[in-house]
Amino acid sequence: MDESSFERALESAKIPILVLDQKWHRLFAISGKPDEVKAVEAELNELLQRQGKLNTDLKGLKKVKSDLMQSIVDHMDAKDENKTTPEGQKKAETDKRLMDELNEKMDAYEDELLDLPKLIQEKNHELMMLTMTFSYDKLRTNESDIQSISEWIQKIRVELKRNIIRKQNREINNKEIYSYMHDIFGKDVITLFDVHYEDMDVTRAEKKAKEQLAAENEAIVKEESDGAVTEKQTSDGENNEEPKELENYET
Repeated sequence: MDESSFERALESAKIPILVLDQKWHRLFAISGKPDEVKAVEAELNELLQRQGKLNTDLKGLKKVKSDLMQSIVDHMDAKDENKTTPEGQKKAETDKRLMDELNEKMDAYEDELLDLPKLIQEKNHELMMLTMTFSYDKLRTNESDIQSISEWIQKIRVELKRNIIRKQNREINNKEIYSYMHDIFGKDVITLFDVHYEDMDVTRAEKKAKEQLAAENEAIVKEESDGAVTEKQTSDGENNEEPKELENYET
């Protein structure tokens, strides 16, 4: 399906805001999001955050405007009753100036809020197009992987069945051999036969242990013998030098 087909399909579809949809995020759970998707996602998030901030700020400005309106009304009542003072007159002028600035800011916020839904929709549409492209490419890749894995599973399944049959055949053969020998030689001979092979296994283990012990003993004897030779050589050297010292002493 080409891009124009995507466009026509999306015109009649009710698309949610993708970045707010957990199912959309799950589409990229295995391979992660492509860089293009990440970039557009970030731009869409910025627009949504801006929309949320403007709504919050506008709500606060409306409260400030309400308080200013009440202050202006109070000053007007005081003026009608000739109770206004220079300070009161100055505050009334300040309130009027603040009201004008407030109205101007609120108008700007409201104008931006009117434009944001369209910008969000366009950016969401762009993100949907990238998602469709990614999804169809991933479907084809996954289908290829599924086919390869299925072939591997089938091969392993056949090999597994063969090995199971081979194992069962050898178990049956062992039972037949044991049963035949039991019938021919009798229970007592077979018992001796079993004991004989068990003794052979034990004998092998004992022999190996004895060989290892003999090797260790031989190493110890050799080490002690080498030490004794070294000690004797040292002692002989000392004995050879002693008569010279005695001779010098007697002289």
